[in-house]
Amino acid sequence: MKAWLNGELLKSPAEPALSVLDHGVVVGDGVFETAAVVDGRPFALTRHLERLARSAEGLGIGRPDLDLLREGVAATMAGRRLDFGRIRITVTSGIGPLGSPRGDAGLTHVVITEPAERPPAVSSIVTVPWTRNERGALAGLKTTSYAENAKMVEYAKERGASEAVMANTRGDLCEGTGSNVMYVKDGTIVTPTLDSGCLAGITRALALEWLSEELAVVEQDAPLDVLFEADEVMLVGTTRTIQAIRRVDDRELEAPGPVTQRAQRIWREREAEHHDP
Repeated sequence: MKAWLNGELLKSPAEPALSVLDHGVVVGDGVFETAAVVDGRPFALTRHLERLARSAEGLGIGRPDLDLLREGVAATMAGRRLDFGRIRITVTSGIGPLGSPRGDAGLTHVVITEPAERPPAVSSIVTVPWTRNERGALAGLKTTSYAENAKMVEYAKERGASEAVMANTRGDLCEGTGSNVMYVKDGTIVTPTLDSGCLAGITRALALEWLSEELAVVEQDAPLDVLFEADEVMLVGTTRTIQAIRRVDDRELEAPGPVTQRAQRIWREREAEHHDP
């Protein structure tokens, strides 16, 4: 693992570096992205940086220095080749007071790169009794305020699953804590619309583009219970890419089903063609 902060590569990720007054620590006032490293190169880095900027501007903390962050990515990857890994890019509003109002010291830019194991091609999910507020101040933004998601993931792990999936306040299927959800009904791949409050996932966007060239794919909102009627269920995300789901709560499914297998094949082929699509 290598870490970089505001233009400087740290000697060790564990060394003291971030101020205890950083608003990202004090109130979780920041945004982040996680990009995959595939065959030694960042995957879809430009898309991730553009979404980071949109999240930061949506949060009201200003536009990050994307060129500086690219330097941080390069610095943390220099001198080694990762077959697979993750790059965590974080930007906070910087040093501020011990409360919600922000300071004016400037943004904090952080990059951490580490090797990682590829998630399994098949996994399980559980639905949770909490909802995503599709009308909240942070809806659609990828912020560092992740305590809610952490609680949901622990709920899922206690039940033998790798991810928690939630509804929005209308009761419609929304998203996972760190993934988007797709499912198959009558041969068509369906995923919730962005109006559901789900994050505009990078993998989601690429999957919609790439899979639609060979498969029927639609964006459509439906109640959470659609997962208990679907023929197949998938999670899509940065490191999961397209992951088949064999269990939703107590419901067992064929995994990977035939449509999921085709989707996974299409993804692998297109991913191999483009490292920054």
